Amino acid sequence: MSSTIALAFAGVLAAGAASAQSRDQIRIVGSSTVYPFTTAAAEQFGKAGQFKTPVVESTGTGGGLKLFCAGVGAGHPDGVNASRAIKKSEFDDCQKNGVTEIVELKVGFDGIVVANSKKGPDFKLTRQQIFLALAKEVPGPDGKPVANPYKAWNDIDPSLPAEKIEVLGPPPTSGTRDAFLELVMEKGAEKVESLAALKKSDAKAFDKAWKTIREDGAYIDAGENDNLIVQKLEANPKAVGIFGYSFLEENASQIKGAAVEGKAPTFEAIADGSYKVSRPLYVYFKKQHVGVVPGLKEFIAEYASDKAMGEEGYLSEKGLVPLPKTEAHSAEDAAKNLAVIGAPAS
Repeated sequence: MSSTIALAFAGVLAAGAASAQSRDQIRIVGSSTVYPFTTAAAEQFGKAGQFKTPVVESTGTGGGLKLFCAGVGAGHPDGVNASRAIKKSEFDDCQKNGVTEIVELKVGFDGIVVANSKKGPDFKLTRQQIFLALAKEVPGPDGKPVANPYKAWNDIDPSLPAEKIEVLGPPPTSGTRDAFLELVMEKGAEKVESLAALKKSDAKAFDKAWKTIREDGAYIDAGENDNLIVQKLEANPKAVGIFGYSFLEENASQIKGAAVEGKAPTFEAIADGSYKVSRPLYVYFKKQHVGVVPGLKEFIAEYASDKAMGEEGYLSEKGLVPLPKTEAHSAEDAAKNLAVIGAPAS
């Protein structure tokens, strides 16, 4: 630990007793999807009695990384939950602000589900159909983009429910939104003939087509609280929601997941890769805070342990799909050694 960082902590902590008291606890921000898993690890860690239970806040992946990368010292979080890998632009911000030693912990996998109330209709969707339901513009009869004309699901395909398109989903700051765009909207756009041709002729125009969600009320930005989306689905059986698989599993008595490309979102289908809308989950930590914030190194080791992340670990009970054994061992080694990552490719 450099003397500069120690002095930075000391300066902030000297500001007052309340401030000092607040930083004898680990603080983690970020993804609402990873939040339940990090909270479970924090509770287990606190129960051991050696250190205080870490404080975990749900701010969304993008918002969390902004806070994480803002600097080192007591005023900045020690870790950030992320439902996607850190972007190069975020990594560069970290470096610029002195966050130069980042430890990446890949914790497992999660599926992104399209779900609705058990009182509502059954949905069997393709990624192309989801794209056509949610894109701001879609190809018209002549192949040129027009404002999305689809009002009901059966307008897209007669086999789909005759229900108004009303989707509650994550905001732009969410890693789930980023992953949904890449795993569903981009792949769905590629299945539309005129857009597949556009991808070859004008990659930027193609990117705009799948990245731009409609703003006419069919897609509702429901914020970072996935539990709130679940509650709204229970109240409105005609709506569907987009969130992480763990929230589907936790609320399986009230909501159900749509099959996507013929596969229902199950633990097994996410684990074996047959459910295509799945992604890895991460937690990033500041190595520069190890040895300054009490218990940080020990908490990282707890999180990466087999009893937490393993196939029979307590996080799988929360809906986390565990890493394959070789990846799990690599993650545990990286946590023990506090291995620092380099700049991502993009």
